Amino acid sequence: MPRQATPAPALAGGEAPVTVLPGVGPAVAEKLAARGLSTLQDLWFLLPLRYEDRTRLTPIRELRPGAALQAEGRVRHVERTFRGRPVLKVVLDDGHGDLLQLRFFHFRAQQAQAFQPGRRVRVFGEVRPGPQGWEMVHPGYRLLGEQEAPALDDRLTPVYPAVEGLGPGTLARLVRLALERLPASAALELLPAGAGPGGLPGLREALLTVHRPPADADTAALLSGTHPAQQRLAFEELLAHALSLRRQRLALREQGATPLPPAPAALAALRATLPFALTGAQERVLAEVAADLARPQPMLRLVQGDVGSGKTVVAALAAMQAVAAGRQVALMAPTELLAEQHLQNFRRWLEPHGIAVRWLAGKVTGKARRETLAELALGHAQVVVGTHALMQEGVAFARLGLVIVDEQHRFGVHQRLALRDKGLEGERVPHQLVMTATPIPRTLAMTAYADLDLSVIDELPPGRSPVTTVAMAADRRPALVARVRAACAEGRQAYWVCPLIEESEEVEAQAAQTTFEQLSEALPELRVGLLHGRMKPAEKQAVMRRFKEGGLQLLVATTVIEVGVDVPNASLMVIENAERLGLAQLHQLRGRVGRGSTASSCVLLYQPPLGAIARERLEVMRRSSDGFVIAEKDLELRGPGELLGTRQTGLAAFRIADLVRDAHLLPAVHGVAERLLAETPALAEALIARWVGSAARYAAA
Repeated sequence: MPRQATPAPALAGGEAPVTVLPGVGPAVAEKLAARGLSTLQDLWFLLPLRYEDRTRLTPIRELRPGAALQAEGRVRHVERTFRGRPVLKVVLDDGHGDLLQLRFFHFRAQQAQAFQPGRRVRVFGEVRPGPQGWEMVHPGYRLLGEQEAPALDDRLTPVYPAVEGLGPGTLARLVRLALERLPASAALELLPAGAGPGGLPGLREALLTVHRPPADADTAALLSGTHPAQQRLAFEELLAHALSLRRQRLALREQGATPLPPAPAALAALRATLPFALTGAQERVLAEVAADLARPQPMLRLVQGDVGSGKTVVAALAAMQAVAAGRQVALMAPTELLAEQHLQNFRRWLEPHGIAVRWLAGKVTGKARRETLAELALGHAQVVVGTHALMQEGVAFARLGLVIVDEQHRFGVHQRLALRDKGLEGERVPHQLVMTATPIPRTLAMTAYADLDLSVIDELPPGRSPVTTVAMAADRRPALVARVRAACAEGRQAYWVCPLIEESEEVEAQAAQTTFEQLSEALPELRVGLLHGRMKPAEKQAVMRRFKEGGLQLLVATTVIEVGVDVPNASLMVIENAERLGLAQLHQLRGRVGRGSTASSCVLLYQPPLGAIARERLEVMRRSSDGFVIAEKDLELRGPGELLGTRQTGLAAFRIADLVRDAHLLPAVHGVAERLLAETPALAEALIARWVGSAARYAAA
């Protein structure tokens, strides 16, 4: 790669507006701008989401489910139905007795009439099993003349992200026109010579290859994202994200924080009153947190640990260190149920030591709210536990020194910034402790949380019973109901989790309401409760409290209990339609049981037939209870966006990089990032601007 000491000004024309392209008037420019495409450079880096292989025809008998393929045949049968909604069905025959059905839900009358029996049709679309063999839903198609034999494409067809109001053909044309103005390599390159893995092309060559794959390109490599041109772009994109996070971390460190020195006497007093001893992993993480708090730079530490690993007591001990130093502590959780559990623990542990712990959530109103706000503003309330309500206007602190955020990926970056900023004192910000029960694979944490120090509680407290996990087809439901009856007769409690609140024609999933009614009828001797997200907070609290106190034996719930309260007596978890949930969510739900000394079970109830990925997910759950093993597999099966809640992390979604596929690039990425920040910060800024843009400002939240 050519050496470039400093970024070229305006990237040799890359900052020119899209309106310099023919056909881009004010209306088209406005649509492009809404998608963040204002300059030629924006179009250069609008990378294809995927490729369509229209270079060959696949015989119908060789079609594969899940693949996007091109096929050809004659119309054998056409049917229009209007039950529920209009559907156009077209059956193609390739002359070898193999049939392919096309289905269209949106069509015009003349479109339907064009599919005359015997007419030759070339189609491109994703293949999937249908009622009568293979089918494609809304494929692209071309009606052919009797003697017409159009040439196949000689290269892969790039598919770009959609721009509202612009057709894919128009967008592809504009990208092609923008690429004609691509400058010479030296003007485009930002990476220093020798940076990154060897054998990769320069940026100009990589862009041209990715946008216009030549006829002799390695088709399989391009479709899998492993082509050297894609790897070159992925490396630079990963580098830009790493740089933006490290820059934010440096900026935060420069702000400074009030040191909160060790408080051995206060922590010893608290430890003496705890009904349990800390595990070795908790001791290690607590030492890391205590050392951070004592420094004049703000702590920014992520503590991750499986459900039940004891993160909350580490947070309480950190809070004690802050209070002993004369500072206030705010703990924020995403739901009232979870926040109330933290409140109960903090009050039980801290109030005997004279620490005032207060509660602030949406349902705290009137006089109680006014009194709590006054106590916080005057500094009389040393610890406050709450939900999003902590970030609202009118909430002010006298001396906020530590912010604790639980399940941080459920909060938007603006929300986390809003709470942190309530502790601003000149150039100083509060220390931040972030907790999550979602184990994050190391490759993901290295990239998405490069601005955080990472601590892992990788040891469960003694006495936790193992959870036996089994997968069971839905037709064995009667036997499962009998199992619930037996467990409750022995004095245990059970959860029955359903993905939806009410019946849906679109998704074949048992609704919580329907399941509640069915189980109440099948188990009249049991006290059955219902919990779902549409209930009022007070109703949810009341149901959960009854279950916790033993007033309910069976709780039918939606996934609202995924992060919920601790009920040690619950020993059976049934998860309906388990094949529809991701591994991380299944693992979180399973963590609701096995919190006491009784052997516990989790039953994954599924609706056959199972797809390959769903089958693999259930098998992983059955084999492993290690949250990190499960997280690695979840990352492989679902990708980083769903695991992290990418829309809320402040990280722009990756355009071309894939954290699973490209994990081998990360060591080189981090090495180059350190070098650029130290030696050529201008290059680092240019790379961040190119790939991350405005999203970078939220990365330290």
